[in-house]
Amino acid sequence: MPYEIYLKKNEEKRIIAGHSWVYANEVARIENKDKNGSLATVYSNDGRYIGKGYINHASKILVRIFIRGNESDDAKYYTNAIDTANNYRLRLGYNNCYRMVFAEADNLPALIIDKYGDYFVIQCLSLGIDLRKQMICDCLINLFKPKGIYERSDVAVRKKEGLTEIKQVLYGEVPDYCEICENGIKMLVDVKNGQKTGYFLDQKENRLAARKYCKGDVLDCFCNSGGFSLNAAIVANSVTACDISELALKNVRDNAKLNGLHNITTLCGDVFEVLRNCKKNKIQFDTVILDPPAFCKTADEIKDAYRGYKDINLTAMKIVKTGGFLITCSCSHYMSATLFEKMLTEAAHESGRNVRCVEVKTQSPDHPSLLCAEETNYLKFYVLQII
Repeated sequence: MPYEIYLKKNEEKRIIAGHSWVYANEVARIENKDKNGSLATVYSNDGRYIGKGYINHASKILVRIFIRGNESDDAKYYTNAIDTANNYRLRLGYNNCYRMVFAEADNLPALIIDKYGDYFVIQCLSLGIDLRKQMICDCLINLFKPKGIYERSDVAVRKKEGLTEIKQVLYGEVPDYCEICENGIKMLVDVKNGQKTGYFLDQKENRLAARKYCKGDVLDCFCNSGGFSLNAAIVANSVTACDISELALKNVRDNAKLNGLHNITTLCGDVFEVLRNCKKNKIQFDTVILDPPAFCKTADEIKDAYRGYKDINLTAMKIVKTGGFLITCSCSHYMSATLFEKMLTEAAHESGRNVRCVEVKTQSPDHPSLLCAEETNYLKFYVLQII
């Protein structure tokens, strides 16, 4: 018989408000027995029905609720849920490349689906979703007739679910690089070996917004495959794209060539050292862009991450010309907007520069966040002017 989960007293409030995670330490008792990864029904302590979700005894998140009514987790359910998520993106004008499904924010916990032209890349981040990925692929095929579907479930969080990391073709043929068009710029996305699912789609609108601040000479740090670099190059005199990965820099050069942009040079090096060397040698830029990977992936890492963010931002402020701009980001939800702004304020004070904030943004609308789940609101994008 299906599992029945009864919560401790008052533990249902957060979940009734819309959060999907039921932690193991919030559970009073479990009745019946079924397979791990099966659909379990969750009740309040006094027996009120709350919802259904997949159970995993190996995870601290025991159940991820996604059904609040009487629906079943069959192909019809997934087809409707994916179609609804996609229609939301179409309504906003997305067409060529976007995040089609953003896990909890689209009521499909632990499932990521990104669209790159005629190809889909999916991530399965929980046992329940992993067990149903073939059904999910079938739904995508029936709805959209893609040329190929690739799985990028090579993420450490799967270990918490008792799963191994995996990359594989799930359907059709998938090239090493998929060509997309973002903000009028052609990009080759390394779907098999690039970071995350191949590209950071959550910065799409922010990269376009950055253009107006990128006149003159630009330094793009942690440039990855060149999303910010190419957008900056549309208006800049010169762009220096810096990353520690030579593969990423090759992608930048290939993407620059694809668009006929000749004002981008690449620099391979550790960004912390590059910034310090620029300061030491009194090299300044009209605009510096900082878009680092998440410096903290757990709450225990916040102090070290804070120091890291402060280090690069303080040094960057010192190498921006007066009147120029610092565009700075954080993609860690543990580094809250309040904490990030506190760090920037301290960095500005210690830099000895007069700094004002001119624009603040978050992730693109194809990555919506739930007000009841702060984990889904993670990206900070600040534009600061040095005056």
